[in-house]
Amino acid sequence: MVNSIAATIDLQHDEANLDQKVACPLLALWSAQGVVGRRHDVLETWHERATNVCGKALPGGHFLPEEAPEEIYEALHEFLVK
Repeated sequence: MVNSIAATIDLQHDEANLDQKVACPLLALWSAQGVVGRRHDVLETWHERATNVCGKALPGGHFLPEEAPEEIYEALHEFLVK
């Protein structure tokens, strides 16, 4: 019983804040060969929830940090220093 309550509290919080957008700059990175980019327009999805979104697909598949660490570093560095 406790697990089902804990699992649904996030959904309740999400529902309560659906009309609010993330106001801080947001960087979205995803794997070019992964499922997310094939199934979703990642930036469009985040634009629905945030006001200032940038990002891109990086070369990689299932576990991006292992497959593209330099590319992740470069994207994070560029995002954080601008």
